[in-house]
Amino acid sequence: MGQHTDTDRLPSAVLWDMDGTLVDTEPYWIATEFELAERHGGTWTQEHALSLVGNDLLESGRYIRTHMGIDLAPEVIVEELLDGVVARVQREIPWRPGARELLSGLNDAGVPCALVTMSYRRLVAPVLEQLSGAGFSAVVTGDSVSRGKPHPEPYQRAAQLLGVKPQDCVAIEDSDTGATSAVAAGCTVLCVPHHVPVQPGERRVLRTSLVGVDLPALGRLLAP
Repeated sequence: MGQHTDTDRLPSAVLWDMDGTLVDTEPYWIATEFELAERHGGTWTQEHALSLVGNDLLESGRYIRTHMGIDLAPEVIVEELLDGVVARVQREIPWRPGARELLSGLNDAGVPCALVTMSYRRLVAPVLEQLSGAGFSAVVTGDSVSRGKPHPEPYQRAAQLLGVKPQDCVAIEDSDTGATSAVAAGCTVLCVPHHVPVQPGERRVLRTSLVGVDLPALGRLLAP
């Protein structure tokens, strides 16, 4: 992490997406979706899979039911997907470059962090267990909100839990769906696209990696 001084403006909090941002679990989701299709006699494509990146899980379950052509309730689809992804995460967590280093630096500087993910708590738990002391002051999961991304509720909830204003926060996202949610809540968003493109827009700053991102750089993202 770079050095910072008392005159540097720091975010009141940093709000992190998980899948594709903190950990590269999108390939796990996609592989599990194809297994689901094979198990239940459905059809699936890479294009369909990528269209779900960042989405609320129940919305994804409805999409899969329709486009995969399987006769399962969306809630059942979500649970079967979680079974497969959790099993993979328990074997190996694929961290995104620079993510743990940035999170650790924020913790050391006393900048509160929240995890804001559409994954459910049972997938988040094994990831949090592996963070070795660097972690989150609040966690918002897809099964703890009534409206998921791209609605602003997840990021609004995270800011509320931390006692900060969304306008004073930086969100870190890898998908257009997630960036839309964060901007709608009032955050400035550091977008690090990975599996899907993120469109440029107001209060969106695009980077290719979190490697080398430090506290002053995050502070400079906020409007004066």
